[in-house]
Amino acid sequence: MCMKIGGSAVALAVPPRRTLLEALRYDLDLVGTKQGCDKGDCGACTVVVDGVAILSCLTLALDADGKEVRTVETLEGAPHIDALLDGFDRLGGGQCGFCTPGMLMTATALLDRNPCPTRDEIKCAIAGNLCRCTGYGKIVDAIELAAQIRRGEAEAGVGLPGIENTPPPLPSNKSSREGRQG
Repeated sequence: MCMKIGGSAVALAVPPRRTLLEALRYDLDLVGTKQGCDKGDCGACTVVVDGVAILSCLTLALDADGKEVRTVETLEGAPHIDALLDGFDRLGGGQCGFCTPGMLMTATALLDRNPCPTRDEIKCAIAGNLCRCTGYGKIVDAIELAAQIRRGEAEAGVGLPGIENTPPPLPSNKSSREGRQG
């Protein structure tokens, strides 16, 4: 089988009964997708396949053949952090972090198809993702903030932890050469 992950084609030989979750975690070492209940109850294994949030524990790997698969690893990190990662970080949307990858991927699919969801639409979208730590309020707030960032109504990257400790950039090779010549 062949699928695209993060824009890269990945060829993989899998047994017919291998789930997409197992292929991602154990064959491709993409361990951001969590193995929770293995029966479709918790949503920790949620990934986005061709724009649709799906439970990878209930999906055969062969069903992803020829499709675009997005896992939490495909969300952009610093310095141009994905709006959802930014929102979850700033508002405390993830506590222990076990459900967070599934929540992020469910929210990714939601915001890709609906850039301006209501709180009720967000709650409905994440209804299949269980969280035992947060009570969902901060998760809904984080998804709302991410939607605002994506629409340009809120600033991205504000107050990211550690930003004040970022070292200054190193001088480029060109400026170093010019300084030695003069």
